[in-house]
Amino acid sequence: MQKSFVAKPAETKHDWLVIDVQDMVLGRAASQIASILRGKHKPIFTPHTDTGDYVIVVNAEKIRLTGQKWTDKMYHYHTGFPGGIKSADAKTVHARHPTQLVEDAVRTMLRRSPLGRQMMGKLKVYAGPDHPHTAQQPKPYKLAY
Repeated sequence: MQKSFVAKPAETKHDWLVIDVQDMVLGRAASQIASILRGKHKPIFTPHTDTGDYVIVVNAEKIRLTGQKWTDKMYHYHTGFPGGIKSADAKTVHARHPTQLVEDAVRTMLRRSPLGRQMMGKLKVYAGPDHPHTAQQPKPYKLAY
């Protein structure tokens, strides 16, 4: 009888990967980044354990949206006060915070639990081509487009 393999958090090795999203479509890139954060690209993937890698996303300000999404896609947030729901289109959100589009797209593709928040902590998004994680010796990673 064959036993099932279960990855243990203490024995899991997390690599650092750099992904350049310049001129990539937001949703296609975000789905692959979420899969890497979960660890689905590894043979030791276990759904209830964080087996994913750290992901550094650079050039987030040069991400693409298809169709009319720059003006039609709305982002909603709440101020915390009664009647305090606010909305902004993707162009406005991108102008204020260039990294927020990528972060929100990846966050909504991960689970909404403590494990999902832990995975989200391994995502580092930067607007330009530079990042402060050279000490971790990240490897460049090309997304399957």
